[in-house]
Amino acid sequence: MKTNVGGIDRVLRIVAGLGLILWALVGGPVWAWIGVVPLATGLLGSCPAYSLLGMNTCPMKKS
Repeated sequence: MKTNVGGIDRVLRIVAGLGLILWALVGGPVWAWIGVVPLATGLLGSCPAYSLLGMNTCPMKKS
């Protein structure tokens, strides 16, 4: 799996995912469990939607 999610993007995904999951746990709407998706993509560093759209927020590595 190729990494295509960069630093700030990863942090925002993890924070948003955790926030939505916590909201669902304290009685929020069922749809708040969608927070699992940004949390997983943030932790793994790879987003399937970015791959499909040809996007990449990871900085290029210098050789």
